Amino acid sequence: MVLATSVVIVSLLLLIWSADRFVDGAAAVARHHGMPPLLIGMVIVGFGTSAPEMMVSAVAAWQGNPGLALGNAYGSNIANIALILGLTALLSPIVVHSQVVRKELPVLTLVTLLAAWQLWDGALSRLDAIGLLLVFAGLIGWAIRAGLRERDDTLAREMDSELATHPLPLKRAWIALGLGLLLLIVSSRGLVWGAVSIAQGFGVSDLIIGLTVVALGTSLPELAASLSAIRKGEHDLALGNVIGSNLFNTLAVVGIAGMIQPMAIPNELLIRDMFVMGVLTLSLFVFGFRLKGAGRINRFEGGLLLVVFIGYTGYLVMQVAGGG
Repeated sequence: MVLATSVVIVSLLLLIWSADRFVDGAAAVARHHGMPPLLIGMVIVGFGTSAPEMMVSAVAAWQGNPGLALGNAYGSNIANIALILGLTALLSPIVVHSQVVRKELPVLTLVTLLAAWQLWDGALSRLDAIGLLLVFAGLIGWAIRAGLRERDDTLAREMDSELATHPLPLKRAWIALGLGLLLLIVSSRGLVWGAVSIAQGFGVSDLIIGLTVVALGTSLPELAASLSAIRKGEHDLALGNVIGSNLFNTLAVVGIAGMIQPMAIPNELLIRDMFVMGVLTLSLFVFGFRLKGAGRINRFEGGLLLVVFIGYTGYLVMQVAGGG
């Protein structure tokens, strides 16, 4: 158990560091090749911060641990909204100016409903996975169109400023991209092995470990990115990171895992975790979306999100303590 815990801690630290290198390298390479800042912010940074979830869930599915694969993806979504945006809004209320981010809020709500509908029969088939990946491809196409048409969007200006702060020469950018990807794979395999060993040691399901230790750990890049953005007053970038990550988790991460290994869906995932994720996503839409004017997530709403995260995580920890 000591060895497994040590491997999880080291793997998480390496996963976070390598994800940061991967995103920085990918963003710099894209900038060198003339990609618009808005597109870099939506696709590479927003989705790239979900690289840990993608790697961990793919490895978990490949090794026959579906609970860990799904728990990691959906648990990260819950942490992204309830912990990351809750903490961010509590520190500084989030004002949403970007038209693109405001358009993504209803899209995320619809995608969450799609995921719940797909899993309602108690299984994630390869056909379900293909459907998720096709929707993801469609959203990427929409993001490309938005990035080319709305170059002066608020999110684009914030992303341009962020990229100018950390310039990388093209050669160093490629090295960061390659090294980050390699270490993402290595650390993901270590994390899955350690997480499964801990689950077996405590006699709990790998779903619970995926929803707690693994999900929280793989969400740390989003937490760092959002806190950094809000400290600089880049509110749309902070919210855009989380929305992009949740879209990536729900569609691409689960889709890839389902393509690797179709899986049965535990009842508790539908009744407990999908319900919590759905309520949080709907709350985010209600808090942040306005037909006219800027949306806003205030400190009170941020506090509510944090309370939900603490209560939900506390419930899961009690199950671990009880061996359930």
